[in-house]
Amino acid sequence: MGAAARRPCTLVVCRGCCCGVARKHPGFDHAWQLERLRAAAAASGGGFQVRTTDCLGVCEQANVVVVQPSADGRRAGGRAAWVGFALDDDRTEEILEWAAAGGPGLVAPPATLEKLFVGPPREDPARRPREGRARRR
Repeated sequence: MGAAARRPCTLVVCRGCCCGVARKHPGFDHAWQLERLRAAAAASGGGFQVRTTDCLGVCEQANVVVVQPSADGRRAGGRAAWVGFALDDDRTEEILEWAAAGGPGLVAPPATLEKLFVGPPREDPARRPREGRARRR
């Protein structure tokens, strides 16, 4: 089981084409948000961690933060929660408090944060090879 058995709650912060850019949301301090998340993770003593990623594919709901459960949270039935429209200090703090308390599977999210849950992008069927058909060359 190794390291996966001890994996903490992880915040995956989208910083792709639309999330984290002033062009789309000029009234929000995107750099502050990322600094705040990272500082809180460092202060948590390994209680949760923060990663950034390129576009998560739900650009119309930027800024997006995916709260992934810890190993214990996953064993308790927790699944990743996609938080859209994370564009103010209160939402940032709610995400941090939830992660610090244990995150998905261990602690219920704040009701105000749960209202911002969005689904992951749907796979585009046109990009998926059809089963049972040979590819033409």
